[in-house]
Amino acid sequence: MSIIIWLIVGGIIGWIASMIMKTDAQQGIFLNIVVGIIGAFLGGWLAGLMGIGGGDINDGISIPSILISLVGAIVLLAIVNLFRRGRVR
Repeated sequence: MSIIIWLIVGGIIGWIASMIMKTDAQQGIFLNIVVGIIGAFLGGWLAGLMGIGGGDINDGISIPSILISLVGAIVLLAIVNLFRRGRVR
């Protein structure tokens, strides 16, 4: 059941991040899910480096973990845009 929740929340986070970065028209639902899940890992890693506790992966879904996942997804899309277009939108 947790994999289904990962996919749903990852898709929502990826979709919101792609709307913020204005790449929504280029991505489908699959890429939104991938961006959301990888962005969550990236955001958690960055938060850990900065000493911000976003919670453990087994703690469940919380507002701080969603915000950290969203920031990670936005950073991921910015990095992808930098390599694809030579600039961050």
